[in-house]
Amino acid sequence: MSLESPKKRDYDSLSSPSKTGSDSDATGQSTLRPSKILSRGDQPIPPSEVRNLRTKKPVLHDDPVLAREPSPDVAAFGAETDTGDTPNSQSKSKKEKRVEKDRKLLSADRWLVRNGHTLTYIGLYLFSILVLFRPYELISSLSFLQSTAFYFAAATLLIYLPTQLATEGNLTTLSTEVKAILAMTLIAVLTIPVAKDPGLAWEKFNDPYIKAVLIFIVMVNVLRTRGRLMGLMWLSFLIAVYLSFTALDMYMKGEFNVEDYRVGVDVGGMFGNPNEMAMHLVMMTPLVIALGIASKSTFIRWMYFGMAFMFVAANMVTFSRGGFLGLLACGGVLAWKLGRKQRLNVTVASIVIGGITILAAPGNYGLRMLSIFIPGLDPVGSSDQRRELLERSLLVTARNPWGIGIGNFPIVGIRNLQSHNAFTQVSAELGILGLIAYLVFMISPFRKLGAIERTLFEKDDLNWYYYLAIGLQASIIGYMVSSFFASVAYNWFIYYLIAYAVAFRRIYSVDRGQ
Repeated sequence: MSLESPKKRDYDSLSSPSKTGSDSDATGQSTLRPSKILSRGDQPIPPSEVRNLRTKKPVLHDDPVLAREPSPDVAAFGAETDTGDTPNSQSKSKKEKRVEKDRKLLSADRWLVRNGHTLTYIGLYLFSILVLFRPYELISSLSFLQSTAFYFAAATLLIYLPTQLATEGNLTTLSTEVKAILAMTLIAVLTIPVAKDPGLAWEKFNDPYIKAVLIFIVMVNVLRTRGRLMGLMWLSFLIAVYLSFTALDMYMKGEFNVEDYRVGVDVGGMFGNPNEMAMHLVMMTPLVIALGIASKSTFIRWMYFGMAFMFVAANMVTFSRGGFLGLLACGGVLAWKLGRKQRLNVTVASIVIGGITILAAPGNYGLRMLSIFIPGLDPVGSSDQRRELLERSLLVTARNPWGIGIGNFPIVGIRNLQSHNAFTQVSAELGILGLIAYLVFMISPFRKLGAIERTLFEKDDLNWYYYLAIGLQASIIGYMVSSFFASVAYNWFIYYLIAYAVAFRRIYSVDRGQ
């Protein structure tokens, strides 16, 4: 047994150098070898160093900290990262991206700067008078005009085709809206042979759908100037004035010719019932408000505002729930977009105006509107019926994703009724693809109008284009909400409105050189 002390062995292992001859730094082990300061031999140790050794204490940190400045590379990387994360730079980046997106959106169309279509516009104007006013129904002596609408439309197309070919070398400009409506038309044609009733499908396709599509294409290509656009829009305003004045007069006289408490003006065509009349008034209300704000003439401004007041009042005496919701949607869009710089004031003013409007509403109007949410308040039970039709149209869409044929929903509906919903009308009859085309037809102009509005707002150029862009957006939203309660997907309403929006965008782009 070795008599060597374990304690001695321990001290030897700590004090002896490694066999490889490397120092403690290489092995990573500490030794009991004296420090360089204490092993200077005979050299005296300076008092300052002795004092430092006595007083210096280790600094202990519970949490990790940076002991020194970061290296230049790290600092540069951090600076680049911080620059992109500041709120100002983020806001600026989002703003620049939005401006670039709007610019690309508006530059997607290629408009030819060239006049033409004077005779086509005259034919279009006369045809629109016959479609909107139906003078042969208002004045008995003009009954000979009853069958002339077709001939005016045919003559307009005959003038349009050679003029368009000579002016632009094509049959039509292919904007997104035109492409969407052509796709929807192709789908409608394809559904006719496989429809549940091909004869009924052809009848709906022939009147009024294909007529509305053709006139829409003519309008998109013919309305090239601000004067032409306003001339046709004024026809829409004037028929709205006539409908409003007549409806209010009938209400004051107590002539309730619909369900014994509602007013319906005796005009056929696209204004054949109170709901469709209310829809037209909803669409025209934001347009006249926008034009009134944009007008520089005090007289014209108040004339537009007076028209808006008439439209709202006439809308209320129709007791149309779709018209009421559409009006709320229009008002919300106008308040939000026109009140960007004064949100609080506009919100308060909107609440006050809304309260006054409700107080001035005719009797039982509030109960009629509440029946939207409480069907038991509806005296005739139409709310329950429409809910059943909505459910049936959704079921038909799910079972027939390719559609059952244009105009064929009454065959599979309840009591041979329409769907009373423009969106499910299209989805059930033209399928999912038809619904997509229909939505693109409406959403595309809405987005591009928004791009025009934002571009002008950023430039603080609040002119006629700015306000009418807002008015057209509100009008499209009003139609989309109101048409949720009416089967009007193939009627003239939306085709005139979208044609106004596309023509407006064309005039703006040409005027601004875009």
